[in-house]
Amino acid sequence: MSRLPDAADLLQTARAALLEKLLPALPMELHYEARMLANALAIAARESAAPGPIDGPDERALAAAIRAGEHDRGTARARLLALTRAKLAISNPRLLESYASLFD
Repeated sequence: MSRLPDAADLLQTARAALLEKLLPALPMELHYEARMLANALAIAARESAAPGPIDGPDERALAAAIRAGEHDRGTARARLLALTRAKLAISNPRLLESYASLFD
């Protein structure tokens, strides 16, 4: 029995159709907008495939703890880097690869 496509699969399929079939048929003046849509679909696909929400109570709690002075500099930096890494993995994985040494 084959599995049904999940949201990430559907978004990836829509992105591929946009780039491979629709973009070549569009006038040049619409290519930029079509590529923006393709990028948004890629981000949505990565976000839907992520194991859980990236921001939320943990991010707000971290901000409050930092403001309250509850983290030493090293701990706060490590948590902020982890949060930034997780967000970049979804929004801009190529940039994350370019700056991978900052996150080691």
